[in-house]
Amino acid sequence: MSVSRVIAFVNGWLLFLFLAFLIAIPLGYAVVPLMILGVILFSLPVMRRVLSCLDNRDLTFCLALLFYSSVWLLDVWKSGEWSIGDGVAMPLWSALAALILIWCRLFPPLPALWWSGLCTGGLLAGGIALFEHRVLMLDRASNGMNAIPFGNLALLLGCLSLIAAFWWSLQGHRARWKVWLALAAAAGGSMASLLSGTRGGWVAAPVLATLIWVAWCSMPDHQVRQWRPRIWLFVSLVLLSLVGISLVSVPAHRLVAAVEQLQAYWLLGERSGSVGARLEMWRGGLMLFSERPVTGWGEAGLQPARDILVKRGELYQGVSRFTQLHSDAIDTAARRGLVGFFSLMALYGVPLAMFWRCRKDPDPRVRLVAISGVMIVMAFIVFGLSQSMLRDVRGLSGYLGLCVGCWTILRALESSTPYRHSQRAK
Repeated sequence: MSVSRVIAFVNGWLLFLFLAFLIAIPLGYAVVPLMILGVILFSLPVMRRVLSCLDNRDLTFCLALLFYSSVWLLDVWKSGEWSIGDGVAMPLWSALAALILIWCRLFPPLPALWWSGLCTGGLLAGGIALFEHRVLMLDRASNGMNAIPFGNLALLLGCLSLIAAFWWSLQGHRARWKVWLALAAAAGGSMASLLSGTRGGWVAAPVLATLIWVAWCSMPDHQVRQWRPRIWLFVSLVLLSLVGISLVSVPAHRLVAAVEQLQAYWLLGERSGSVGARLEMWRGGLMLFSERPVTGWGEAGLQPARDILVKRGELYQGVSRFTQLHSDAIDTAARRGLVGFFSLMALYGVPLAMFWRCRKDPDPRVRLVAISGVMIVMAFIVFGLSQSMLRDVRGLSGYLGLCVGCWTILRALESSTPYRHSQRAK
C-alpha cells in the first residue's frame, strides 16, 4: 500500500472518530483535530503537490476560513482578551480548519467513513440522552455540557444520518442493514434533541425537513420507488414515537413556557425568563453595535459596555451573568463591527454557495453530499439565531469539522465519479 493510501486511510478513521465522539465524549471536539494536526506535521514531506491538487473553489473556501480567523485574531490582539469561554486559542481554529481542508484534499477520506461517523454520532447521542433522562432522571439531557449545543448537534447528526440512509440505499441490497442502522441513528439524534429541551434547535426543524425532502427528490427514480414504502413506514413510526416522548417529557412544558414568556415580555415587560433575557441581550447588542458599527467593542470591551447599559437601567440586570449575546450575528457585530460581521457572513456564505452549486451534479452521490453540506450551514445559521454556537467549543469545532469533512468528501467524489468521466469521454 502506498504512503498516500495509508494517509488517506488514517484521515478517514480520524474523521469517523471526530463525528462519532463530537458530543459523546468530553474532549471529542479537540482530541481528534489535534491528532490530525499531528499527522500533518509528521507527514509534511509528502505535501509537495499541494498547489496542483487545489483549485479556485478550494482556495476560496480556505480564504473564508482564514478571513474569519484573522479578524478574530486581530480583535483579541487589540483587546488583549484571549480567554474565550472554555476554549483554548479558539480564534486559531478556523485557520487550523483551512490547513486540515488542504490536507484532506490531498489525501481524501473514504465517503463510507463519513456516513458511518455521522450515524455512530447520532446513535451515541440518542443512547446518552435516553440514559440521562430515564436512568439518571435529569431534567434535560446534556452529557455534562451545555444542553443547547448538545441538543442542536444531536439534531443535526440525526438529520444527516437520514441522508446517510439515502446514501446507503444507493449501494443496493447488500447495504440494507446499513440503511436501517442509519434510520435508527436518525431517530436517536432526534430523540436526543427532544430530551435536551433545546427549543432554539427546533426552529431549524422545518428547514432541515425541507432539505431532507430535497435530498429524497435527488435520488434516482428507481431507488425512490424501491424504498418509498419502507421510508414512509419508518417516518410514521418515528413521528409517533417523538410525539409520544414529547407528551411525557421535558419538551412539552418547555414549549408552553416559551410561549408564556414571549407573551409576558411583549405585554407586561417581563424579562426574567430565558426568552425575555434573550430578547434583552439582542436589544442590548444592537444598541452597542449602533454606537460602534465599524470597529465594535472587542472581546474585552463588550461585557463592560453591556454592564454600563444595565447600570443605567436601559437593560435588564439579569443579562450581566451571560458571557455572550445568544446570537452569532448580533454578538459578532457588537464585538467586531461590520468587518467581523462580514467575516461571519463569509464563513457561512462561501461554504453554502459551494455546496449549493453542486446540488444538481449528475452523480446522485455528489448530490447527497452537497445537500448535506447545505444542511450543515443552514442548521448553524438557524441555531445561531438564538445561541452563539460559534463561541462554544463544540459548536465551533462541529461547524468547522462538518463543513471541511463534507467538502473534502464531495471533492473526492467529483474526481472519481464515473458520470463525469463518461461525459469527458463524449
